[in-house]
Amino acid sequence: MIVSRRTLLAIAAVTAASFSFGVTSAEAKIVSTEEAMKDLIIGSADAPIEMIEYASLSCPACKNFHDNVYPIIKTEYIDTGKVKFIYRDFPTNTPGLAASMIARCAGPERLEGMVDFFFNAQPQWAHAENPMQALTMAARMAGIGPNEVDTCLKNADLMHGIQAKAKEANEKLGVDATPTIFVAGKKVEHAQDPEKLKAAIEDALKAAK
Repeated sequence: MIVSRRTLLAIAAVTAASFSFGVTSAEAKIVSTEEAMKDLIIGSADAPIEMIEYASLSCPACKNFHDNVYPIIKTEYIDTGKVKFIYRDFPTNTPGLAASMIARCAGPERLEGMVDFFFNAQPQWAHAENPMQALTMAARMAGIGPNEVDTCLKNADLMHGIQAKAKEANEKLGVDATPTIFVAGKKVEHAQDPEKLKAAIEDALKAAK
């Protein structure tokens, strides 16, 4: 999804308007764009197999993957040093892009927790009557204060960075839906089925020996 500068300004305007509710929270430090754009990597750097997920934080299928499939893969393959997992943003709508920006603004050390938080809270913000307002309220619960959210969503470099990586994934790898999973460089079909994903990982492990 390509979002224009006009859309970015609209995001910031809606977010600023939602601050009038006066809810306060502890404010987290916002990191630089360079820090914010770092990949979320989970698992051993020496793992023989690399698994990459392209996901949108507003995508119900992505939430299902993180709720029901990812925990299995993490326990059996990531925590055991067999797979290195990389999460990459592929926002499919404006709220999804805004959530990605906020999560990344929290910094690499908090990114995994922020991704988990936004997926867990997805029913409350992604499907709300005013998703941007609900997203802002959710961010406060995660410790991202109003000023930080406002600053984050006005960061055009971060927005363009996320979009550029998504565009590259679309053009070079054929990513056109979420979640899209690659194991050892190969797209896995029906990756929402844990048995099919495990089979792809096992095949890659055998090939790596």
